[in-house]
Amino acid sequence: MLSPSVQDRVRALLESPPGEPHDGYLDVLGPTAEPTPTVAQRVMQSTFLPQIYERIWRPVGFNLAKGWPVGPDTAAEHALARSWLGLAQPGDVRKPAATVLDVACGPGNVTRALAAGVGENGLVVGLDAAHGMLARAAADSSGDVGYVRGNAVALPFRSDSFDAVCCFGALYLFDDPWAAVDSMARVLKPGGRLIILTTRRPGLPVSRLGSELVGSLSGVRMFGDREVTRALTDRGFADLRQRRYPLMQVVAGRLHP
Repeated sequence: MLSPSVQDRVRALLESPPGEPHDGYLDVLGPTAEPTPTVAQRVMQSTFLPQIYERIWRPVGFNLAKGWPVGPDTAAEHALARSWLGLAQPGDVRKPAATVLDVACGPGNVTRALAAGVGENGLVVGLDAAHGMLARAAADSSGDVGYVRGNAVALPFRSDSFDAVCCFGALYLFDDPWAAVDSMARVLKPGGRLIILTTRRPGLPVSRLGSELVGSLSGVRMFGDREVTRALTDRGFADLRQRRYPLMQVVAGRLHP
C-alpha cells in the first residue's frame, strides 16, 4: 500500500495533486467521461484480467510474440529494461537513487521489477487508467513504489521529473501513441532514458494489410521496424537501441541533454 512518505514524494511530482489515496493509489482522473474504448482497451479494464495477468495473460501472450521458446522470457525482459534504463540488477551492491516512471503499469509486474534496480532513496511510480489493475498493483507492492491513476497520453506529472521512463506492452493500445511518446519525453529529465516494448509488424505487404485489419477490429496497432525509432529520433533521443522479435520489439534511447 502507499505509505505516507511515498505518497508525499509522488504528490511532489504531480502537476495537480489529488486528495487522499483510493485503494492504495492516487487518482487524478476521477469520474471523467472517457471515449468508448476499443475491444483491447475493454479487456485491459476488465475486473477479471488483473487476476490472471501476471501468471497467465502476459507471460503466455508476450512470450509467444517474442518467439517462445527461442525468445527471451519475462525475467530476461525485466533484466533488459533495468539495463537499458541505467538501473541496477537485483543482486548488485550499488543501486542508483533514480526516479522511474512505469507508464500503463497494469498490475505492477514491471513496476516491481524496475524497483528491484533502484536504491533506497529512489522512487518508482506506476501509472495506469484502470481501477482494477491499480488496486491489484498497490496490494502487491511495497517499499519505494507508488501508483497513480492517470492518462498515459497526457501524463499528469511535472516536466523534467523522471530519470527513466518505461512503457512495456501498452503503446499499441493508445488512441494517439505519438502524443504518448511526446508526454513521456516531456516528463523525462535531460539525459533521461526511455524504453518501450511494443508490437512489431513483419515486413511483408500481406502482413501490413492483415495487421491493419486486425487493428481496426481490435484496437491493437502493429508498428513497423522504423516507426518507433524514428519517433524517438524526431523527439531528440540519441543512443538508440532496438531488439526485434517475431511480433514485438524493444526500443530505447537517451533524451539529449
